[in-house]
Amino acid sequence: MKSSFNKIIDSQTPVLVDFFADWCGPCKMLAPILKQVKEELGDAVKIIKIDVDRNQPLAAKYQVRGVPTMLLFKSGKQVWRQSGVLQKNEIINIINSN
Repeated sequence: MKSSFNKIIDSQTPVLVDFFADWCGPCKMLAPILKQVKEELGDAVKIIKIDVDRNQPLAAKYQVRGVPTMLLFKSGKQVWRQSGVLQKNEIINIINSN
């Protein structure tokens, strides 16, 4: 997972990573919001979901202590981070400003 993750985030296209867990209520609320973000922005952003229970080393590397936690990467560098649920327009504004 680690090498493919690094390939994915090392992109000119912004990559929004959603660290989530199946048992997390707010994560379930965020999923349809991220779907709307992807529908609106299309190829201008990549959105990937990382299950913290299945990818503990990756979650530890990025010090994800609560879910949902979103990280935005551009060219392999983390440019933004937020825990909790945000609304579609907030997420779109953050992606567009980075």
